[in-house]
Amino acid sequence: MSTIRVAIDGPSGAGKSTLARAAAAALGFLYVDTGAIYRTVGLSARDQGVDPGDETAVAAMLPALQVELRYDEAGRQRMLLNNRDVSEEIRLPEISRYASAVSALPVVRAYLMETQRELARKNNVVMDGRDIGTVILPDAEVKIFLTASAQVRAERRCRELVERGTPQPFEEVLQDIEDRDFRDTHREAAPLRQAEGAALLDTSALDFQQSLEALLGMIRERTGL
Repeated sequence: MSTIRVAIDGPSGAGKSTLARAAAAALGFLYVDTGAIYRTVGLSARDQGVDPGDETAVAAMLPALQVELRYDEAGRQRMLLNNRDVSEEIRLPEISRYASAVSALPVVRAYLMETQRELARKNNVVMDGRDIGTVILPDAEVKIFLTASAQVRAERRCRELVERGTPQPFEEVLQDIEDRDFRDTHREAAPLRQAEGAALLDTSALDFQQSLEALLGMIRERTGL
């Protein structure tokens, strides 16, 4: 029996991870946060003092890199870098810039692509990122482009940072989001865009529960679940 693949793409701060994780739990699917994988590579670049935009330097770093994706007893995804759990560290604001830079490099995307596809071959998955429906799983049964206005995304990110104990001024968060939007949509390797056949879900005016219900409705409509 073939697996069911749900590909969710969208810009930074759109709530992809939170909603995708909740949808996967509701459906009994495996959740794959691909952004966390790129963040882990970005963290390694920072720790080694490697310029994340220097493809030659990053490529030289990859062979010795051991990036693992595991799940704890609660089903939460954990990221390990050379056997060290970095699941919390990769969420630091500064790592976002490293992740964005390394994710623009073709060598990094090629390095991680098979890892992501193998998970989808073996499991029913909800996978989120920026090129899932366009590059990683272009023939996914369900493709959704999840977005929200930059203002709303910045407000949500600010609340999240406060909850984590790492608050940042709203203007800085908004600028970071707008800068990342530009980089993600203008990079040469797999730029962020709505995949062909993907349904658009704008959550700007929706709360979490409304967004989740809309997302699950789209998935069920397209899979008959």
